Amino acid sequence: MKHPVDAHVGQRIRHRRWLMGMTQQQLGDAIGIKFQQVQKYETGMNRVSASRLWDIARVLDVDVSFFFEGLGAEAAEHEAAGSEMPRDLMADKEAMELIRSYYAIPEAQRRRLFDLARVLSDVA
Repeated sequence: MKHPVDAHVGQRIRHRRWLMGMTQQQLGDAIGIKFQQVQKYETGMNRVSASRLWDIARVLDVDVSFFFEGLGAEAAEHEAAGSEMPRDLMADKEAMELIRSYYAIPEAQRRRLFDLARVLSDVA
């Protein structure tokens, strides 16, 4: 049975890998394991050791603490009634694709798009 912490860490690995446009095979090759092991980490079926998590963080260009962000606070953040945000924003494919597309836009245009989105959400 998977532990909720292992599932959370695996989910954070998967989302960061996806945001970087990296395949499981590429991540596995970069840290010296097979893609099937990456799959097991991402589903939470296998625990990620501290040294392996360190290697994954280096390849995915994040601090190790990134994988634990939001742990325990997830339920409290989404209890507000009427919230239209998904319970797990990082698990929402549409949101992830939007984020990936957003960061593909050159910085100056991205800033203007961000300002426009903020104005639109304020008047909604």
